[in-house]
Amino acid sequence: MFSLFNFFPMSCVVMSKAKEKIKKAGMMTASDCKDALDGVLDNAISAACARAKANGRKTVRATDF
Repeated sequence: MFSLFNFFPMSCVVMSKAKEKIKKAGMMTASDCKDALDGVLDNAISAACARAKANGRKTVRATDF
């Protein structure tokens, strides 16, 4: 079965908000920034989930980050 979710992977990053923060810092955003930011966020979420699981929880808390 064909799924658009596999064809268009979803991003956790709201790029307009990230660009806004970067612009406020007086910087510009490169075209490859979104993919890198997605990777950083994905790694952080995976690590937080692993930490919560290692502590016997099914809930990720702020301290897991």
